[in-house]
Amino acid sequence: MSLTFTFDPPVTPDLRDGVLDLWTDVTNAGGSVGFVPPVTRDDVRPELVKHLVGMAEGRTRLLVGRDEEGQVAATAFLTLNTHRLMTHWLWLYTVMVHPRHQGRGYGRDLMAAAADAARSVDGIEAIRLTCRGGLGLERFYESCGYKEVGRVPGAIRVAPGDDRDDIFMLLPLT
Repeated sequence: MSLTFTFDPPVTPDLRDGVLDLWTDVTNAGGSVGFVPPVTRDDVRPELVKHLVGMAEGRTRLLVGRDEEGQVAATAFLTLNTHRLMTHWLWLYTVMVHPRHQGRGYGRDLMAAAADAARSVDGIEAIRLTCRGGLGLERFYESCGYKEVGRVPGAIRVAPGDDRDDIFMLLPLT
């Protein structure tokens, strides 16, 4: 079974709670999505609210993948640039697939759907994202067509004495 993707879904309490649960579960399974486990929904909620505010302001757009039961199983947030010299590319943030669905190719499906969504946005020619080093994430993104275009050594501190590289990746859409 595959996921069903929706770009710019209506924000309902069910969607909001589904994304919050997904983000919490992904983090607690060791996912690199802005937190270090363990977290609670209350820890994650302020970051989700920031994304929702960006959506309300038209700066951020949501791609959500639902499983066969209609549950939120994957997400990616596409954030437009406001700098007038950089409006031809957007950022991809908070790329997540629920741990119970990993290993089925849904991550690749999510990345393909994100590229399709970005192509539907007027004037967008590329997607940029960053990922945390030390987990092999850059190999996954490379397998989806992204190229490493920069790296800041030790920029992410996940714990005292555990610094990781911040890796910049780019996917040209043209």
